[in-house]
Amino acid sequence: MKFLHFFIPFLIFLFVSSPIALALSSSELIKQKTEELRQIQVQREVFEKSLNELRKNKESLNRELKIINANTDQLNLLLKGNKIILEKLDLEINDLQDEIEDLRKKIDGDKYLLAKILIELQQRDHQNFLVLFLKNKNLTEGFNEVQSLIALNHHLSDGLTQAKLNSQLLNQKLSELKEKREQKKVEQLNLKERQLIIEDQKKEKENLLALTKNQEKIYSQELEKLIEKQKAIANEIEKIEFELRQKINPNLLPPSGVLLWPVSGMVSQDYGFTDFARYGYRGHFHNGIDIAAPLGTPVFAAESGKVIASGDQDRYCYRGAYGKFIVIRHENNLTTLYAHLSRQVVGVGDIIKKGELIGYVGHSGYATGDHLHFTVYASQTFYLGSSRMCGPMPFGGDLNPMVYLEKKN
Repeated sequence: MKFLHFFIPFLIFLFVSSPIALALSSSELIKQKTEELRQIQVQREVFEKSLNELRKNKESLNRELKIINANTDQLNLLLKGNKIILEKLDLEINDLQDEIEDLRKKIDGDKYLLAKILIELQQRDHQNFLVLFLKNKNLTEGFNEVQSLIALNHHLSDGLTQAKLNSQLLNQKLSELKEKREQKKVEQLNLKERQLIIEDQKKEKENLLALTKNQEKIYSQELEKLIEKQKAIANEIEKIEFELRQKINPNLLPPSGVLLWPVSGMVSQDYGFTDFARYGYRGHFHNGIDIAAPLGTPVFAAESGKVIASGDQDRYCYRGAYGKFIVIRHENNLTTLYAHLSRQVVGVGDIIKKGELIGYVGHSGYATGDHLHFTVYASQTFYLGSSRMCGPMPFGGDLNPMVYLEKKN
C-alpha cells in the first residue's frame, strides 16, 4: 500500500506534465473561448434588438441619451469579445508553433535517414544484382544481399514520400501561423479603435447635454434647425450629382459583380428614388445604399486602390452630411465612398488592397442609426469640391452599387 501512495501521485505528475495532456488542455481552452464568443454574440443580438426599438421612438433628447448609453454598453461587449479572440489566437499560435517545431525535427530526421540510404546505395552503385548475387559464397547470402539492396530502394522511396508530405504540411502550418498573426494584428487594432469609439461616445453625450442644457425644448429647437440644414445640403448634392450622372461614359465602366461587400450587414436603404428617400430622407434621391450594422463593425475596401479623400464633415455641419468619410479610387474606373464612419484607419495617399480594413461603422453626419453609407461613382466624374454649407464635399456621377457588388449566395 505504501508503494501505491508513492506511485499514484507519480503517475499523475507524468500525465499532467506530458505533451499530450498539455495539448488536450490547450484544445479545451480554445473550445472554451469559442463558447464564450458564441455567448457574447447572443448578447450582442439582444442589445441590437433593444437599440432598434429605441430608434423607433420619436426623436427626443431622452431617446438620444439612451441610444448613446446602449451603444456604449454594446461597445464594451465588443471589447470583451476582442480580448477573448486575442486569447484564443494566442492559444492557436502557440499550438501551431509547437507543431511547426515538431515537423522541423521530423524533416531533419528524414534528411539524416535519406542521406544514410543514399550513401549506402552510392557505395553499391557500381554493382548490379547479378554481380551482388554471384560474389557471395552461397545461395542464401546472395539472396540476402539482393533483398537488402531492394529494401534500401524501398526505404528511399518511402522516405522521399514521407519527407515530401512533412514538407507540405510544414508549409501549410507556416501559412496558418502567418494568417493567425495577421488576425491578431487586426484584433489588436479593433481593440484599440473601439476603445477610442467609446471615448467618442462619451464626448458626444457631453456635447449633447452641453448644447441642450438637459432640456427637451432646446433639443426640439435645435432639431428643427438641423432638419432645415440637412434639406439644403441634400438638395445641393442632388443638383450637382444629377448633372454629373449625365456625363458618365458607360464604355469605361467594368462588368458587374467586381466589388467586395464592404461590411457585414443588411441593406437598410436602396439606391435611387426609394420611398424612404422621398419621405424619410431630406433629399429625394439616395446616391448609394445603406448597410445597417452595429457601431464599431469593421469596414473593408471594396476593391484595391488609392485613398484620394478623407474627412469629417461634422466639423463644418454637425449631423448635416456624410460625417466621417473615406473615398478610394480604383483602377477599374470606379471610385467608392464610405460614409457615417465612427473611425478611419487609413488616410489620403494610402494604397489599399481589396478587403483591407479601412474604418468602422458609425452614425457620424446625417445618420438615423448605425450604418455604412456606400456610394459607387464613375471615376471620370468624381471630384472633392467645396460645399456652400458643409466644407469639403465628395461629388460625382453615382451608379447603383448593387450592380457592381458581388452577388450574395
